[in-house]
Amino acid sequence: MIDTDSKVVEELLKGCLQNSREAQRKLYQHFYGYAMSICVRYSKDDEEAKEVLNDGFMKVFTKLKQYDQKKPFKGWVRRIMINTALDNYRHNLKHYHGVDLEDASPVADGADIVGNLNYEYLISLIQQLSPAYKAVFNLYVIDGYNHEEIAEILGISSGTSKSNLSKARANLREILKKSRVDELEQYV
Repeated sequence: MIDTDSKVVEELLKGCLQNSREAQRKLYQHFYGYAMSICVRYSKDDEEAKEVLNDGFMKVFTKLKQYDQKKPFKGWVRRIMINTALDNYRHNLKHYHGVDLEDASPVADGADIVGNLNYEYLISLIQQLSPAYKAVFNLYVIDGYNHEEIAEILGISSGTSKSNLSKARANLREILKKSRVDELEQYV
């Protein structure tokens, strides 16, 4: 069984399996926004997100024969995009220049302001995190993985995953506070 736009997606998949460039283009367009929303969360900027997206779609097209049509196609695409983004993260880890994970100190603040933010603003805040914090935050908070799964995916301990999540949340609170102060200074 195929997901939401079952007939359209089913026809596009048939065309893609026959190596139809037009079907591939339409499938890419159909899932572009969804896939890009995943890639942006794991990338340092829009350019990197586009690279991850295109790499992910190459995997979709080359591994399409492995797709189990009894499961939702959208979920399969999601998994490929997340894995491609994580592969990119691991590959580029040595090139990221961020704050050492142990140097970032958590900030205690009981306010739960994240629930009041819109999606785009939250993504812009997450983009400001170091790559390690961003990966753990996305996997745990947004994609629903547990710390043991994150540890296995990223090749870290579950304790490091928990620590990175805590520090990511603290950094997000600090970033949010700073952005609110900057916002207020505009009007003073």
